[in-house]
Amino acid sequence: MLFDTHMHTTFSTDSTMKIEDAIRKGQEQSIGIIITEHMDLGYPDSNAFQFDVDEYLTTYSKFRRDDVLLGIEIGMRNDCLQDNRDLVRQVEVDFVIGSIHVIDNIDIYHESFYCSHTKQYVYSRYFEAMLECMKCYDFIDSLGHIDYIARYARFSDPEIYYDEFAEAIDAVLKIVVEQEKALEINTRRITDQKSIDLLMPIYKRFAELGGKLVTVGSDAHKPADIGRGLADGMALAAACGLKAVYFKERQAYYVK
Repeated sequence: MLFDTHMHTTFSTDSTMKIEDAIRKGQEQSIGIIITEHMDLGYPDSNAFQFDVDEYLTTYSKFRRDDVLLGIEIGMRNDCLQDNRDLVRQVEVDFVIGSIHVIDNIDIYHESFYCSHTKQYVYSRYFEAMLECMKCYDFIDSLGHIDYIARYARFSDPEIYYDEFAEAIDAVLKIVVEQEKALEINTRRITDQKSIDLLMPIYKRFAELGGKLVTVGSDAHKPADIGRGLADGMALAAACGLKAVYFKERQAYYVK
């Protein structure tokens, strides 16, 4: 079964999607879904992007089945490393995504992260932070949206060109390979052939370095976006010689 491995419902600060609507949309498309609520410990606003994981699992337990799995998206920060490690150790989720959302205590969604800095500096700092975290976040299952910064960067051309940041990207990919983790293909920004062509070198390089597994997820925050771009994400994986997987009880299973 094809799985959309990344989406957010009402336990995530930035989503109002109800799990019932997510399940209904998945059934309409005959795909499995994994709910991956945002957990950013140490977030600058202490009232945002944190939730009671026990309440989450208890509330959603009645929905859990082979095609409806429960995960979590951890905001990776070195100053929250032990707390995140303890959290993941203590909860029984199916899947853990590790993502970079906050750098130097600034959410990279916010304009202030880009003020007075060049694109080269900001993107280099982004990949540096990702590398620092990946060296010690060996308890995640998949590295989330490697191109996340391109969603929000305040530059005339926010795209990531592999050749411009090859050394920094390679360093991250090598750690993912060494730890035998999956690399996410996040389909939120896959909108046309150009977007695929820009991502292709990163995933081909991942395969060249020995990477084998990817997870494919829409990062949906509303029902209409569930499953969006999955076919293109799967095609991208195949073109790079990578195998798409989903996780259940922290074990990888090939998408068929």
